[in-house]
Amino acid sequence: MRTYPSNSPQAAARIVVLAMLADAQMCQAEVNVLNRLRADELLGLRPDELQCIVHSMCNDMLLTAEMTWADACQVAPHTLVTLMAEIDDPELRVTVLALCIAVIEADGRVVEGEELVLRTAIEQWGMQRWMMRPERLNRSAVNV
Repeated sequence: MRTYPSNSPQAAARIVVLAMLADAQMCQAEVNVLNRLRADELLGLRPDELQCIVHSMCNDMLLTAEMTWADACQVAPHTLVTLMAEIDDPELRVTVLALCIAVIEADGRVVEGEELVLRTAIEQWGMQRWMMRPERLNRSAVNV
């Protein structure tokens, strides 16, 4: 799996893409929500760069033996922890988590792989208190 500099737009986008692919499919509703929220701008990406990261992530997942496709895309826990560790900026974490939530909720259901991505981010980033605040999305960088 390729690495990106810590807190880079690409590292942040990869986590959002992982949330999008965690149910083993990418639906139009997920793409629409990212477009509506201007995810590329929020993450500091150039136009169409998010699409390149989607393709790169798919390739990485297909080429990495520890990752399997079943009913949901499953990433080895240590790999998921490593990817989450690339983001340590508190504001960027809020933005990434809010985008992940928006993408995961876009199709109206949450599957095991999506839950794993969210749970790992929340636990590793210490976001439990943020998640419990009712005004959390109003204060985040993303209004989902």
